[in-house]
Amino acid sequence: MEYKFTTANFEEEVLNSDVPVLVDFYADWCNPCKMMAPVVEKLAEELAGSCKVGKCNVDENMAVAQKYRVVNIPTFIVFKSGQPVSTFRGAMSAQELRSNVEAAIK
Repeated sequence: MEYKFTTANFEEEVLNSDVPVLVDFYADWCNPCKMMAPVVEKLAEELAGSCKVGKCNVDENMAVAQKYRVVNIPTFIVFKSGQPVSTFRGAMSAQELRSNVEAAIK
């Protein structure tokens, strides 16, 4: 299941999560973000139970994007125990995204 992270639920869903969380910072108008959408959705299904995977729209949740210094999109940040532990940016293959996330959540 792919989550939708917002300013209102970010602390509860991401920072207070018992499992690692991958946040995809994106915008609806961003073509590389659109390319990554099905990849992120599939990864959410594959990692269900071991890692929460979700999206945060930077236009609708500017405060969250600014707090984590998201200036380029897509930006992917892995959080563990409420802290960002790994950041990667730009469109990438499904295998590269999965490898990056798996390395971060070990």
